[in-house]
Amino acid sequence: MSNRAALRAAMPAMFAHEGWWDGWYRDVDTGGKLIDERRVKTHCEFPDAGEWHYIQHNWLSWADGREATYEFGGRLDGERLRWKTDRFDGYGWQTHEDTIMLRLDRLDVPGAYYIESINVAPGGQKRARTWQWFNADGPWKRTLCDEWKIEAP
Repeated sequence: MSNRAALRAAMPAMFAHEGWWDGWYRDVDTGGKLIDERRVKTHCEFPDAGEWHYIQHNWLSWADGREATYEFGGRLDGERLRWKTDRFDGYGWQTHEDTIMLRLDRLDVPGAYYIESINVAPGGQKRARTWQWFNADGPWKRTLCDEWKIEAP
């Protein structure tokens, strides 16, 4: 069975995310105050074969000129996608309502992890992602991701 077929059998809602997305990531503190924002372009792909069942590419840019790029793959493990990078370690799953959920331990932020919820709007052209960040003291920030599809696969 190809990687795509295996992932489609376990997490069919993932394929609504395939393609190119443009948008914003905004971090707010628990009081709702904006603490960071950056523009993001994301490419989500699902290879037929190889090491990864899912690959994500991110290009981020800030108003002050900073930029960052990331590429990481996820491997299907039963009914979940698993990730292990230099920045995070965790897994994702699909709910019965086609929401994609992630639980990621942040290796680059000691003691922190986040729970992410990803929903695609009807029509498949917009999506919202929310990261709820936690540390030993509890929730400390949220990342709000608003994205729109700019190119299908």
